[in-house]
Amino acid sequence: MNIEPTLSIRVPCRDFVGQYIANRYKTTVCPNDETDPTRMLLELCVDGFYVAPGQVHTDLFKRGMCCNYGPLGVELKKNLLEQWWSSIKRSRTQVFGISTLTTGDEKSGEGNPSLDVERLNQLLDADEFNKAQRTQRILMLLRQSTSLRTNLLQGALEQYISWLELVKRRLPFGLAETGLSFQPDGSGSRAEATYASLVWFCSPRSSSQWLDHWARLRLQWWRKFALAPSEFSSRDVQVDELQEGASRGVKIVYSFPWGQETLENLWSLGDSDLLQTHGGVRAKIQCFDGQKLVVPHVISVVSNMDRSMMAYMHNSLQLMKKHDGKQKLYRRKVLKLHPVLAPVKVALDMGRGATLEQRQVCDGLLQEFLDAGISAWPGSIDITSSAEKLNTKYDEMGVLFTMVIDENTLESGVLQVRSRDTTIRESKHISEVKGFLLRYMRAAHNM
Repeated sequence: MNIEPTLSIRVPCRDFVGQYIANRYKTTVCPNDETDPTRMLLELCVDGFYVAPGQVHTDLFKRGMCCNYGPLGVELKKNLLEQWWSSIKRSRTQVFGISTLTTGDEKSGEGNPSLDVERLNQLLDADEFNKAQRTQRILMLLRQSTSLRTNLLQGALEQYISWLELVKRRLPFGLAETGLSFQPDGSGSRAEATYASLVWFCSPRSSSQWLDHWARLRLQWWRKFALAPSEFSSRDVQVDELQEGASRGVKIVYSFPWGQETLENLWSLGDSDLLQTHGGVRAKIQCFDGQKLVVPHVISVVSNMDRSMMAYMHNSLQLMKKHDGKQKLYRRKVLKLHPVLAPVKVALDMGRGATLEQRQVCDGLLQEFLDAGISAWPGSIDITSSAEKLNTKYDEMGVLFTMVIDENTLESGVLQVRSRDTTIRESKHISEVKGFLLRYMRAAHNM
């Protein structure tokens, strides 16, 4: 099957045009092995509303790049970014949030030119142009392209002086940011990914200890939300793998079925990047280390949040054997995402043939959850499927709890609450369920 990629409107064009044209009608063959956990997960991502349908999107997601996310993918990414931000801010009082432009600094060489892919397609398909005319118009399009950043580090280094008075020129302190940058996508071009960055400015005499400190804290954080924590690990970067300008490095990696992939890089960068950014003028970038003025050393912590989503989904997917009502054995797929990360905390189910009164109760309960900040899946979306099929669907979506509103709820106010992790059903009064969920989530945050 020939598949034409559906790309976002603006993508980097360095080393891109030739590769794009050559691969425009690339054929992709999907494996048929149903035991392949990666293929199974990618299918679940589409069926469970995490990733938009299409080979292009699942390929990008697998490679740790931004793709078109569905409603649950957007929520998972938001939850993960919120937890990253909270952990960084909570770990040290002297961490401050910043926001920098996605366009790179052409003078410093940071950033990649980008082009309008839709316009490129039009030029490639235009029959009225000969080869020379088409080439001329493509070159003009390249000259009109903007520059997009390739990292979040440079923006923090440029803003460094702006916030020195905030910290009274005293070390250590950090600048944190989340946003898009463009990285090699493995095909000779570049694609966007969402990154989270902490740039930590510290005393030269303690930079090595600070790298160890952050590496230890970060590994603890990654494992906190894991179903199988041992699949997240850290390793020192070998000398021949060090980023340019780095004296030491640590990687947080995840063991995917196809091998280890880096989720987070930690670099000890010394003072060279900071000096270069500010023209080598030491006096204006010096800070106090105790009573002594020094040029700070830089520790960079950078996390790929798109690849992190893939890691946590892989880590949480479980295949469990179960017998149905006819004692037939089948596999039950459950996405056991940590309660804090799970995009949907509770799904409301009214069953088949729901009455107007059941709908009203369901709508009222849904609004009560949303007002309390509890993400809920409305029961009005699917009222034709059996309870067993809905439970299967919600397990694959990673929904923590399912609540059934039936005729008994109208009479006594009691509904059935089913747990994703235990499949146990409990009876709870409708007035109790919001408090139950809030207590459960508070406990999950403190785990």
